[in-house]
Amino acid sequence: MRPFTWLYEHVLRWAAHRRAPWLLGAISFAESSFFPIPPDVMLAPMSMARPARAMRLALLTTLASVAGGMLGYLIGALALELALPIVNDLGYASVYATAQGWFMDWGFWVVLVAGFSPVPYKVFTIAAGAMAIAWLPFMLASFIGRGARFFLVAGLLAWGGPRMEPWLRRYMERIGWLTVLLLVIAVLALSL
Repeated sequence: MRPFTWLYEHVLRWAAHRRAPWLLGAISFAESSFFPIPPDVMLAPMSMARPARAMRLALLTTLASVAGGMLGYLIGALALELALPIVNDLGYASVYATAQGWFMDWGFWVVLVAGFSPVPYKVFTIAAGAMAIAWLPFMLASFIGRGARFFLVAGLLAWGGPRMEPWLRRYMERIGWLTVLLLVIAVLALSL
């Protein structure tokens, strides 16, 4: 079975749908506060298929993600007792504890790095709200971190364009499993 190739094929079909930008915005919003799938999985093929729209799609993804980060912040500030069991059930308890420690030491920079990196951003938005991190620096760091990530993804795939698609298809399983391995290493490193 080739799970990443199967997923890639489905995402390509979703990305070609006429309402794909709406779905991209919804996924971007939800991923920053409660949804487990990152918007990159739709942003990448959409940018590759239509390079002229890539920067607009990156902006949409960034704005929706930052808005979702606001929801995550509010969940942490107003409903932490409801969110923590879910965070624990998803296996993010150690990441949440690490996020809290990092917020105490580095504040703004943690949000910026979490926004750019593949670590679960939603955990950091919830932790920021729970710890009452200053709203304006949180929003600024979210916008910079998320924007840098999504514009980089969109830019690289727009640059590669449709000629990159056969290469991605050929190496999708390797890329997928490498991504899983890197996430596992990141989670283990954060939990230590």
